[in-house]
Amino acid sequence: MKTAVLEVGSREEQMAGFAEAWKSGRSKRSVRIGFATPELLWQVLSAKHWGLLKAMCGAGPISIREAARRVGRDVKAVHADVTALLKAGWLDRAAGGGVVFPFDAVKVEFLLEAA
Repeated sequence: MKTAVLEVGSREEQMAGFAEAWKSGRSKRSVRIGFATPELLWQVLSAKHWGLLKAMCGAGPISIREAARRVGRDVKAVHADVTALLKAGWLDRAAGGGVVFPFDAVKVEFLLEAA
């Protein structure tokens, strides 16, 4: 199963994780996408984007019209969200048409600490 891990952490923490993976030379079954703050994560991953990714997770290539049907939203609005997710690199264009979310699971990691 290929998993996308959305995490919050400093640039140093993210680079340390990258360096560790590079040194080990092992292929991981997950892709880590880092954000500097939880607020930035929620700004980029809006509720509507999350719903779209949830509907597409593990589904393989689907058309924008089918994605809109699955989330119960207007095709034009879903098209705008798909375009944003394509630009962010979270979705890919499928070879035979449509779009695909290339992961079977999504995991969100961040720690909320007392001020």
